[in-house]
Amino acid sequence: MMTMKSRLSLMALTLTLGALPAQSQTTTPPTAKLNPPDSQADLKPVVNTGGTVMNFDWPMLKIGMAEYSEGPTGVTVIRFGRKVLGAVDVRGGGPGTVNTEFLDLYYNVPEVDSVVFSGGSWYGLESVTAVNTALKDEGARTGNWDNIGLAVGSIIYDFGDRRLNEIYPDKKLAQAALRAAQTGIFRNGSAGAGRNTRSGYYFGCNAPSGQGGAFKQLGDLKVAAFTVVNAFGVVVDRDGKVKACYGGDGWPKELEVKDLMQNLPDSQKPGWTVPGGPKRNTTISLIVVNQKMDPSELKRLAVQVHTSMARGLQPYATMGDGDVMYAISTAEIDAPEGMTNPQLGGIASEVMWDAILNSVPEQPPLPVVTSAPQVTEKAMRAYAGDYRFSNIVSVKVTAEGGKLYAQATGERKAYNVPKDAKVELIAYKDGVFMVPGRYPTVLDFTTKGKLVMNPGQWQQTAAKK
Repeated sequence: MMTMKSRLSLMALTLTLGALPAQSQTTTPPTAKLNPPDSQADLKPVVNTGGTVMNFDWPMLKIGMAEYSEGPTGVTVIRFGRKVLGAVDVRGGGPGTVNTEFLDLYYNVPEVDSVVFSGGSWYGLESVTAVNTALKDEGARTGNWDNIGLAVGSIIYDFGDRRLNEIYPDKKLAQAALRAAQTGIFRNGSAGAGRNTRSGYYFGCNAPSGQGGAFKQLGDLKVAAFTVVNAFGVVVDRDGKVKACYGGDGWPKELEVKDLMQNLPDSQKPGWTVPGGPKRNTTISLIVVNQKMDPSELKRLAVQVHTSMARGLQPYATMGDGDVMYAISTAEIDAPEGMTNPQLGGIASEVMWDAILNSVPEQPPLPVVTSAPQVTEKAMRAYAGDYRFSNIVSVKVTAEGGKLYAQATGERKAYNVPKDAKVELIAYKDGVFMVPGRYPTVLDFTTKGKLVMNPGQWQQTAAKK
């Protein structure tokens, strides 16, 4: 007959993957050999880079981040100094998780070694199990029934129209993040699992987002919040202002969320103007406290903080989101005198709102042509050609009648470069062109034989065929 610990250890190996809404079945195409830049084999992890550094004092937490810049896509690993007690609250309509079912059994046993956040949609779930096997390989955990490693984690969707390839976080990347884990440092913005996230699809804002962290200490009590914001809704500050959005024509720069929410569904339509003035998404989060808590208290903390996030992300927990909240108690101190669970939840909720706001990186500006440079026929002919970003996206550039045109020739369009027609490229700077529209689309030909789209943090690079 199995002991309780045996059952717990076996349950810890259970993988739970929340199902997305049912989709029609399609015939799987034959597997094609992937050639660079699609191949994962030669990709090299870049660790602990990007974003802005947040320093905090908590030796029990080690955090590692790794990315494939070619994606870009990444992983964030939060590792604890010893096994800790965990709880989870799942709200979104399309979550992708590992081992959350075990956390919902409410056993009063500290089992969690790490929480893993990953890009790559369901392919990125490999990151969670990879961290667990790395704990075994390094000797931190063994095969003994009372020393099995437990990593829990969730993924966000970072494919689709935000990049022109399908590189995903894999075992190599996740284990690099674990090995790079360090105390006292978290990177806000476009880093780790937040390397290529977006917010505001619900209203067509399509703004770059990222991961955010925040920390607060009251006496001996420590509270840390970490979140990867890939929300369908918009990020909202405490004054009701939308923090990031590429608005439609006539939208004010100081956009208020009430203007959007109170005018649904019209505010989702192209061409809608703010009165009086001019797909798959997910937010995955972790709240950590050093206070001792029992499983029911920790569960309610997860629920309370998760509920509070609907203030900073509007709307929240839609059918198109995979929102998941983890709560961890490191059990280093007794509850401060007079501290109730609802009070702790209120404090943690504000720290989480800070983390949400800290996730927003600097937004790429819409290019504005003030004095267009003259482009010679010779230069245009040099820029013309076929540029391959991946097995799914290529762009054909042609020079005709003293003008430069582009058209996507792969499986789908390339940002504002369409498949069904060619679009004129407008000279922006020497060797750099733009496509007019609601969202930034910049084509940079300044490197011979290369085309860089949207140069900067989220750039996509193609070689000339």
